[in-house]
Parts: sequence; structure tokens; C-alpha cells
Amino acid sequence: MFSAPPSVMTSPKGNRAHKMKLPIFTQKGMLEVPSPTEKDWSKDDEDNCVFSDPEQEVDSLPQPYRMINKLVNFLFDRSWEIIEERDVLRTAELSRIQPTIYSPFIESTLNKMPNCMAVSQDYVFIGGTKGFSIYNLHNAKRIYVWEKLKVDVTSIWATDLGNEILIAPVDEMGIVRLFYFYKDSLFLIKAINEVDDTSKQTTCIKMEISEGGDFAAFLLQGAGDICLDVYKLPKESWLKEVEYPQLSANSKKKVRQLQMNTLDPVKTDSFEMDINICFRGDVKLSLPVHIMKIKPPKPVTGTTFKSPLEVFAKIEDCCGLGSGQNHFIKDSQWEQQVAIFNATYKKYLDGEWEEELLSMATFHFLLPSFIIAMPAEVKNPPGVACVLGVHWTGSHNFFLYSLNRTLKDKVDPESTWPCAAPITVSQLSCCCSYLVLACKDGVLTLWDLAQGFSLGVIALPERCLCQSIHFLKYFLVHKGQNMYPEGPVKSQMKCVVLGTDGSLYLVAASGTQRPTLSLLVERPVKHPEEAICAVAPVRALPGMVLIFSSNGSVHLMDVATSQIICAFAPPRSYHLAVPWKPVFVVSSHHPCFLLRGDHPDELGSASNAEDIPNSIFYFNFKACPLLENITRNCTIPQTDMLDNAAFPQVLPLEKRCENFFQKR
Repeated sequence: MFSAPPSVMTSPKGNRAHKMKLPIFTQKGMLEVPSPTEKDWSKDDEDNCVFSDPEQEVDSLPQPYRMINKLVNFLFDRSWEIIEERDVLRTAELSRIQPTIYSPFIESTLNKMPNCMAVSQDYVFIGGTKGFSIYNLHNAKRIYVWEKLKVDVTSIWATDLGNEILIAPVDEMGIVRLFYFYKDSLFLIKAINEVDDTSKQTTCIKMEISEGGDFAAFLLQGAGDICLDVYKLPKESWLKEVEYPQLSANSKKKVRQLQMNTLDPVKTDSFEMDINICFRGDVKLSLPVHIMKIKPPKPVTGTTFKSPLEVFAKIEDCCGLGSGQNHFIKDSQWEQQVAIFNATYKKYLDGEWEEELLSMATFHFLLPSFIIAMPAEVKNPPGVACVLGVHWTGSHNFFLYSLNRTLKDKVDPESTWPCAAPITVSQLSCCCSYLVLACKDGVLTLWDLAQGFSLGVIALPERCLCQSIHFLKYFLVHKGQNMYPEGPVKSQMKCVVLGTDGSLYLVAASGTQRPTLSLLVERPVKHPEEAICAVAPVRALPGMVLIFSSNGSVHLMDVATSQIICAFAPPRSYHLAVPWKPVFVVSSHHPCFLLRGDHPDELGSASNAEDIPNSIFYFNFKACPLLENITRNCTIPQTDMLDNAAFPQVLPLEKRCENFFQKR
């Protein structure tokens, strides 16, 4: 008997039953091949099966809905991960010990945007719209305003000359002017780079004034060229000319005294002026003497010498030795070496080349020392700079130029210090006794210029380069407190180094001992908004530095313990408009610093920039209870150091020898 095909046997009812989805059993876990004997079968098979409803089965979505579903699920998963990360960070932030925050001691409200600040003696110089203003450091009084420019002042320097102050503002056009501030009078000396022909106008990029104000150097750029102009400043003549002004044709003119406005500090209505400063345009002071013009070193090319004897004759007096300019390598040899290099590293050299930037210079005025050889006939007064040290962008060499010359003399370096890698950063200590050269490979070379030897070489961690160097006045830890030793200290230096990755290090060197490197602040991986953007040592507090972060916070750190002591912040209604580039200044002689703040509610609503309220906040360290004891007792007496064997490095040689033989 033959059965009919399935299609013949089905009925309408049976067809409906076939289309119905019946409940099925689904086994959990991995499927396995059962044993051939029934006795080996597991009795828990029923437990391993779960009853599932076919109506709840998820069918595979067609495209493009399947991709949309994946993207939505990814967004939900990623959002949940971010929520969990933020929750962890919030919990960690709440668990962190918050430092004590101190408010400003005085607030000075300005009606114009201050662009820069400088402090010298008891005065604050603030550059802004069309000029600069002079304020009293202690009570925030504005005692004079000089606004005769058509453009704003972008940077300003102030150098202490004893009882006088040398002021050097630079405007938006790059023109630098020298002012002489003496008692109650202000004198304009000269506009260094101002010319009548605008096509020949140069821009001042950088400037430096020697300790004591005997020399000044200006890095000028214009018409695709760059040079370093060095001037000798006749400060002795200036003092005589202002004390005994000579009568001239301009003396009949009345001295115009500008109206002086006052500022209202916190909780004070107004101040009365007790000092009257006038601008003395009738007195002409002696002009600075141009003694040297230095240009970037020429690239090393083929030799022009015909014999090796000419090369030796060129460097017979050691001038130019180490610069790489005096050699006996021909052009053909250079071309051959360049061809070999290009062929070897072709795959790395192929591609777009960045435009070569104009060479920049970093320069320092150095005092006479054992390491700097000067001619015997040159009599240099003590404490007066005698050499200018210069290094250019991408150069391995640190050039030393004598300042005992005139503009007619040939400009050649007296000596050259070659380094293994290009020099990127250099810094001279305030006492001009120590110099640090940081190279492109992260290696720091420490020099004791006063004693005439190297304090050592130390390298930063891998992939960390030097961004800036800041010298600290040498201090000791005595009874758990940082203190300055009384009297001079030889061959002892400490400095903090800010890395390009936001990390901060303490470098210490002592005589012939190997320098040490200590980590103060790690690279901010979890909190990138806390990256350090500026560091400033506080000379009034031993071993303390101000740390400015990208989020606008300002902290005071003890470098001996790597601990945050306290924090400083303006009122809540103010903030730092550009926190990654704060406008501040720290006094070298007084325990205070000044910080510019902006009102966030007025930045967007004000139609004119002059209508935006700006403030200069004055922070006094003596007004902080945590720092009051440090500011009072910050010096170790010489007798305590001689009796304490814990500080052998600061003892005189005779005392160290005596202690050594006593122990024997």
C-alpha cells in the first residue's frame, strides 16, 4: 500500500497546526554526543533543559537594521562606561584631601585690561592700553599713568638699579622703550628700535637686562632677518643727569603732570595720593651705547682653506674653537655624505617637509668667573657682567661673547661650549653663579660658573623633555622646616624642571657629588585638566614654588616633601580668562604675588572691552596662618650650622677637616 505525498494528506486544519509554533526544549550549555549505553545516560538531563517559548525567540534583523542595532548598543555600553568612570573620579575627588584655600588680601579693580605686570622694589608696573601704570605694591595705589602710545603694551620688564628702576615696555608693534624711574620723576631714555621708515621696522621678540643694569640685549626680527643687538647702559651718567639736570631749550616748557586716578582695594572707599610722580620730558638722558650686533651662525659648508695649516692658524687663539666653522672638509665630501644619508633614510625623508622656522636666540649675561677666561689687560669691576652667553635654535653650541668691545670690533665668540645635542632650554640663576643647559635628548648639564667646574650631568626620564627651568635659593631642612643658611654657600644648587608632559622634577647638585633627580608631580594622566602650565619660585618662602594648572588653580608646594601646603584663588565671581597662560608676578623681595582675574559674567555681555571689569589680586603670604611661622623664621644662624653635623656640605673646608679628624 502506497502512502500519499505529504501535500495530499494535509488538510486546512492540519496546515494551520503546522504553521503554529509549538513549545520546544532547549538544552543549556554545550551539546555532547550521548553514550551508546543507556546506563551511562545522565539523570540530570531534564534539569539541563529549559522550557522556552518560540514567540520570545529573537530573529536576526536584516540590514541595515542590524548595523543600527549594533551602533545603538555600542552607544549605550560606552555611555555606561563613561558614567562609571565619572562616578569613580567623583568618589576619588571627594576622598582627596583638599588644601586650605586663601583669598586675596587686596583687590584692585581696573577699568582697562592689564596685559602684563612687573615688580621692582615697592612698585608694580602694569602694561595695558596705550601705555603702562605705576602702583604702590603695599596699598595698591595708582601713583602714575603713562599713556602716549597708539597701541597696547604687551610685555614689560623692571630692573632694580639701586635707588632707581629701569623700565622697558614693549608694545604691539614690537617697539621697546627704556624709561628711567628716579624718586618722583619718570624719564624717557630712548625707543630702541623705532625708525621713520616702516619698511625697515624691526620687532623686539625677546630682551634681557644684566644684573645691576649695566648691559641690555634685544632680539630683533624684521624683513626675514634676525639679529641680537647688545647695548651698554650709562647708568652712572643717568644718575648725574637727573640729580643735576642741565638747562636746555626745553627747560622753559612746563612739565606736564598727568592726572592720577586712585584704585579702591577691598573694604576701602578710596585712597589719597601721597606721592606725586611727573614725567620729565625736558631732561634728555645719555643714550645707550650700541656695542655689538650678533647674527645666527652660518650653516656648516665646505671649507675655504687651502691647507690644514690655515685651519690651525685660524684657531691659534682659540677663537671659534668648537663652533664647527673651522675645518678642512671639502664641498664634494659634504655632498657625498648628504647623498649617502638621503639614500639610507629615504623612506623616512619622503613626505611633506615643514617650513623651517626662523632661528631664535636665548641669551644670558655672565659675571667674571674661573670658567670664563678674560684677557689680562681687561679690568672688569666686581658684580658687573663681562660675557654674553648665546645659543640659537637647533644649535649644539653655547657661544660666549666678550662685552668689552665696540661696534667696530669684529664679532667673533671668545669661546664655544659644544653639546652632544641641540640646546633647547637654558637658565641662569639669580646670583649668576649657576647655569643649566637642557638639550633635545633630555640631558641637563649643570655648571658652577663661580667655582669654574661642572656639577654633573643628569637625564630626565624617557620621552620627557625640558620645558622650563626655575632656580631655587639653596635651602636646608632643619627640624622639619625649610630654612636658608646664613651666609654664602658654595657649589650647592637646587632647581625645579617642568617637563613637556606636565611632570615636575627637583634637581639638586652638591659639589663633586652626583646630582639627584626627584619626582615632584607625575604626569596628569587621569586628570589632564590639572596639567601644570607655569611654575614660579617664592624666594620669601624657602623651598616653596607656586604651581599654576590649566584648570585655573594655584597651589603652593613644598619641594622638600612634594606636598601641597595651600591654595590661592580669587573670589568666586572671578576666574582666570586664560588659565593656561596666567598673568602673574612674584615679588623677589616681599612675601607676596599678584594675579590677574576677570569677571566671567561680563565677558560676553560687555559691548566694549573697556567696559569689562578686570582686577589685580594681591596675595600676601604673611596673612596666611599656615605660612606665618615660615615667613618669620626662615634662616639658620651660622652658629647652628657649625654645631650641627647634619649639614657638612655648607661648612667651610677648615671646619670640615676639623670634624673629620675629631671623628678619627
